[in-house]
Amino acid sequence: MIWISILGAAPFALALPYANLAWTGILSFVIGCILASAFSAILVFAQELIPGKVGTVSGLFFGLAFGMAGIGAAVLGNVADHYGIEFVYHVCSYLPLLGILTAFLPDLRRQ
Repeated sequence: MIWISILGAAPFALALPYANLAWTGILSFVIGCILASAFSAILVFAQELIPGKVGTVSGLFFGLAFGMAGIGAAVLGNVADHYGIEFVYHVCSYLPLLGILTAFLPDLRRQ
């Protein structure tokens, strides 16, 4: 589910910089739904990595997610001021491809 969620958004994200205004809204909605579809699975996976610390893992997960989103928004705003919003769109369209790093997640079935 995690693979589908993260890498499933990649084709839509790669098309986003080339879309007109109407398609940008549609693609943004589709990308958001696909990425959000595995949020609970990712949270449960993180909780299984550290059993007995459900609250701690949940708090860290949500805190890190919102904190990193705030920092990312500030950084992308600064980059947009210097290089333009089109550059930011092109750079962000490749970010879902970082989902390939999920290959390095531990396999819990072996434990």
